[in-house]
Amino acid sequence: MERQRVLICSQNSCRRRKAAFISSDLLFNNAGISTRNTPIDDLTFAQWSNVVAVNLTYSFLCAQHAFRMMKSQTPRGGRIINNGSVSAHVPRHNSTPYAATKHALTGLTRSLSLDGREYDIACGQIDIGNAATMRNEDTARGRLQASGKVEAEALINVDDVARGVAYMASLSLDANVQFMTVMPTKMPYIGRG
Repeated sequence: MERQRVLICSQNSCRRRKAAFISSDLLFNNAGISTRNTPIDDLTFAQWSNVVAVNLTYSFLCAQHAFRMMKSQTPRGGRIINNGSVSAHVPRHNSTPYAATKHALTGLTRSLSLDGREYDIACGQIDIGNAATMRNEDTARGRLQASGKVEAEALINVDDVARGVAYMASLSLDANVQFMTVMPTKMPYIGRG
């Protein structure tokens, strides 16, 4: 199996990638940026637009091109896994663009799953909470909680997340994990809303 990490920034990027591959069995849409801790009244339209482009539009473009390939290849079908977030269910303070796009990604996942059935295209979403990455270094030091207090939060090893994605990807196209949440056992998300 050939794997390739791809940075997609436009429709043309997707077209060039499509031309480079004969078939596509798996797409893992793993994009996400935020405007961390920016209140909505301080948010610029450019910030909003950037988060929407990366978190939603690029995921749509990649899924659209993968869907087209999976639908027309022989044998037909494939799997799309979208990287959602626990914020797709319960947002954090001052995370309007991130929460909105991750909610929208859930809608994209459900729509692709429904539209892909007749073409043997399975689509699922992994909602990750507090993976130990550079993006979450501040989480271990403290994040604003629903109570208004800043408190440190537990993190999980990215290997736990990778095992979840690998499991979803390993299923036959007759089976699908529609949604999976992988998060620290002690993450305050459970009490956020």
